[in-house]
Amino acid sequence: MNASSTFNFPNLAPARRTSHANPQPILKPLIAASSSVPEPDSDPHARKIKGSPQLTRWSRARAIRSGRKLDRAGQRTQFLEPNPPLHPSDGVSLDPRYSTSSGSDGSHDDAETTAGKSIYMVSDGTGWTVEHSVNAALGQFEHCLVDRGCAVNTHLFSGIDDVERLMEIVKQAAKEGAMLVYTLADPSMADSARQACMHWGIPMTDMLGPITEAIATHLGVLPSGLPRGAPGRSFPLTDEYFRRIEAIEFSIKQDDGALPQNLHKADIVLAGVSRTGKTPLSIYLAQKGYKVANVPIVIGVQLPKSLFEVDPEKVFGLTINPLVLQTIRTARAKTLGFSEGMKSNYSEMVHVRQELEFARRILAQNPVWPVIEVTGKAIEETAAVVLRLYHDRKHKCSMPRISKRY
Repeated sequence: MNASSTFNFPNLAPARRTSHANPQPILKPLIAASSSVPEPDSDPHARKIKGSPQLTRWSRARAIRSGRKLDRAGQRTQFLEPNPPLHPSDGVSLDPRYSTSSGSDGSHDDAETTAGKSIYMVSDGTGWTVEHSVNAALGQFEHCLVDRGCAVNTHLFSGIDDVERLMEIVKQAAKEGAMLVYTLADPSMADSARQACMHWGIPMTDMLGPITEAIATHLGVLPSGLPRGAPGRSFPLTDEYFRRIEAIEFSIKQDDGALPQNLHKADIVLAGVSRTGKTPLSIYLAQKGYKVANVPIVIGVQLPKSLFEVDPEKVFGLTINPLVLQTIRTARAKTLGFSEGMKSNYSEMVHVRQELEFARRILAQNPVWPVIEVTGKAIEETAAVVLRLYHDRKHKCSMPRISKRY
């Protein structure tokens, strides 16, 4: 299972930033100073650590959301043996102060499990880029993550903007035998992370440095080396920002077929039966600056005339597998307080199939409308399909693309 946690170190006094020219003088004293920390006991056998109650709750919540069955006490699946603690060649010991194996109150979870592999994600900003990059890569290992054949624990450290805190994280990663993945805009910080990982033998990946260097070479311009939100970087309220705000307000007002007379003002119009994800998809696209309206297709309810009068190339139909739709509607009915004894055809399979067939005939009568199958797709995946088709039609591209000018 893939567990995730986020850490910050507010009690550590910030150290002065390293210079861009020579981070080595700062790195060496920090490494040498850590030699005074007592060496943790090493166990030649596979060690067992106890997860914190908070981390365990997050793990269980993620398992429930993904539909996996939770293991109970006495039936736990064994994880892979963890990496043994790593010790630097010069006798530098590792600081255990920031270990995540116990809760903040010193208590341990009642269930003791054998630890899996750890991935430390470090960012000088919010951590959005490194977290999503790691999650995307972990998606390639679902075949062993789902049955815990290769258990992974991810830990996000955001807002790390000085070398001292960075070294504490690197030392903890070495202690746990973790992998370090980082996005650090400051070249000196990134170089300090790289040197420390090499010193302690920690596997590492710099997610931001190589692409930044490649773009700098391509543009012939040096990067600023400043993280987002750093002093000296300003983000004025541009026209694009106000377009996004306007798009969000428009999409909220146009939700669920409201104000059909404004459909011609929309950039994108979504049509589909209930619970095909029209509303969340509309809001997601609106946050990207697109004005979106959505129209529900319901048996016995006439579709607005304006839907057939707008530019057909900006209308997109959504469909879904009937079994999946019935499951979603059943869950929705329960959240609305419908008991099993209450008469409602909303989630009955016969009605679900009839409504999908009714929608299919309407969409077939308008062949210019693309029909997107949303079964098993995340909102982001469906949005990517919509935007690719939208831009292809708008710009008459010979190759599928989503274009944007900076």
